[in-house]
Amino acid sequence: MPRAAKPAATPSALPSLDLAAARRTVLDLLAIPGVSGDEKTIADHIVTRLKAAGCPASGIMFDRAHEKTPIKGTCGNLIVKFPGTLPGPRRLFMAHMDTVPVCRGAKPVVKGHVIKSADPKTGLGGDDRAGVGVVLTTALEILKHNLPHPPLTFLFAIQEEVGLYGARFLKATDLGKPQLAFNFDGGAVEKLTIGATGGYRMDIEIEGIPSHAGVAPEKGVSAIAIAALAIASLVDDGWHGLVEKAGKRGTSNIGVIHAGEATNVVAERATLRAEARGHDSAFRGRIIKAIEKAFGVAAKKVKASDGRTGKVSIAGRLDYEAFRLPDREACVLAATAALEAIGLEPRPDISNGGLDANWMAVHGIPTVTLGCGQRDIHTTNETLDLVAYDNACRAALLLATG
Repeated sequence: MPRAAKPAATPSALPSLDLAAARRTVLDLLAIPGVSGDEKTIADHIVTRLKAAGCPASGIMFDRAHEKTPIKGTCGNLIVKFPGTLPGPRRLFMAHMDTVPVCRGAKPVVKGHVIKSADPKTGLGGDDRAGVGVVLTTALEILKHNLPHPPLTFLFAIQEEVGLYGARFLKATDLGKPQLAFNFDGGAVEKLTIGATGGYRMDIEIEGIPSHAGVAPEKGVSAIAIAALAIASLVDDGWHGLVEKAGKRGTSNIGVIHAGEATNVVAERATLRAEARGHDSAFRGRIIKAIEKAFGVAAKKVKASDGRTGKVSIAGRLDYEAFRLPDREACVLAATAALEAIGLEPRPDISNGGLDANWMAVHGIPTVTLGCGQRDIHTTNETLDLVAYDNACRAALLLATG
């Protein structure tokens, strides 16, 4: 485990920060489209800003993570490295560049102390353009004002929203061996996410037997009926939704169903997508096995008049493994001290969703996640709290220079 970090700074020692410029930066970022797999425009904007502030091209690189992702994206992860002007372990600051589709076409406007989309039909994209704004502001402030700092790496990741793929497929060696890492993503800035659940996804294919639903329904096997029996069994036995068994806790969901083509045909095929989550990998495995068993049993129950049954095949994959940082982990101590230095009370939190930090832990880089003031993410009601965003910028700059 890395050595414990020293307290960040006293309030009188806080580095100065141009908050007006930080807000202009995030407004610019919010206005640029960039859904998962199409991040090149936002990445190019970041590179342009960095070079204009004096960052040498030699310190900027794109990896090839997008060549490994299910979505063949327009660019890889953007990685920027600053050599240190002060001794100390390298520090990593990261955020993901992509937004969800509902945010395409966002028109950010300031209303009081929040930013919202002027178009009521779109989300804002604060998840995670606010995080990108915090990380980019930190780099720009250091460049513009020649602030002393230890070695720093800035990571702008791709395709977080569709499976944490940028963080999953990056090469840890490209980051320069950081010993403290800070991820800026959704929520309140004082919330320190020190752990998150693991997630497993399943693609379920059901093959039935087609037949005319009016003339000879008994000769067919309905793939829809098999799916319905399986789902009903999972609900009845407590393996769907919130799953609590013998003191263990997890979740599961059948989230997508595509089946059938006409009411007069016994459905020949159904495809479903499901997931299981849990902080305990062994219990999550029990949930997965329960789903597999339910569909296997259901397939045997639905029979044609000649005794034939349908078939079920399930392909599963681990999206991300659960992690939990020790309370005395260096990045947690440093983030705690930084928040306290700017007058906030840190609040440790465990997430039931996945974060890029899940894969950073797999890469051997313990990473704490701080919020940036995003609210109601992934909806048309999304807003960005500018007071919280300002504080996230203050905390990040302190962590980078303190």
